[in-house]
Amino acid sequence: MTNLFDIKGKVALITGSTHGLGMAMAKGLGQAGATIVVNGNSSQEKIDAAVKELQSEGINAVGYKFNVTEEEQVKNAVQKIEGEVGPIDVLINNAGIIKRIPLIDMEVADFREVIDIDLVSPFIVSKHVAKGMIERRQGKIINICSMMSELGRNTVSAYAAAKGGLKMLTKNMATEWAKYNVQINGIGPGYFATEQTKPIRVDGHPFNDFIISRTPAAKWGDPSDLAGAAIFLSSKASDFVNGHILYVDGGILATIGKPSNEE
Repeated sequence: MTNLFDIKGKVALITGSTHGLGMAMAKGLGQAGATIVVNGNSSQEKIDAAVKELQSEGINAVGYKFNVTEEEQVKNAVQKIEGEVGPIDVLINNAGIIKRIPLIDMEVADFREVIDIDLVSPFIVSKHVAKGMIERRQGKIINICSMMSELGRNTVSAYAAAKGGLKMLTKNMATEWAKYNVQINGIGPGYFATEQTKPIRVDGHPFNDFIISRTPAAKWGDPSDLAGAAIFLSSKASDFVNGHILYVDGGILATIGKPSNEE
């Protein structure tokens, strides 16, 4: 049974993996034996620091700086990774941004930037990685979707539009590439305890209280909670799972919620 989940020696490229949930998935796959290819675009120093952090935990990791929205950079980076590290067995399209701006006030340039990074870049990176996977007749692509692939919320319309599109892009990738033994699925994280959410994760903060009451598990997710889903979708255990979005959300999408006065 353990062989089903064995990913030792697999090469996993995770975009936007220098911190946050990307780093958490990198650690999860790395601790399971995969070689991690860290990606970022902000600075080489940040990439080097992330690689060093992974290596300090005994994980085989390397880093490559490239902009996931620039096709020529992506094409060159994929060729370089496969030449220097090995064929990419697992791709996790994790790079993304969010801009919390009411639609009526949002500039078109801001809307387009979110769509470009959160939706267009998974298409670009997957297109170039999938060519090798199709040729080898095996591969795993995991798109990091969101609960906003299913639900709307004030001020995050560009993000929700991108993540809704990413859900359908995942299904269409599976439609076209499943016949080549390439599995393309998504993970939809719920609300997680990260540095970004730290300021609002305090007792008495309205949003913290809302998330705790709205989530059947009655807590924020820990980034490590994504490791199991990532390992499953990277391993042979998911060889007949395709076009599926696995929501890791503590049960939020399973319920309409409860009145504020209900225990």
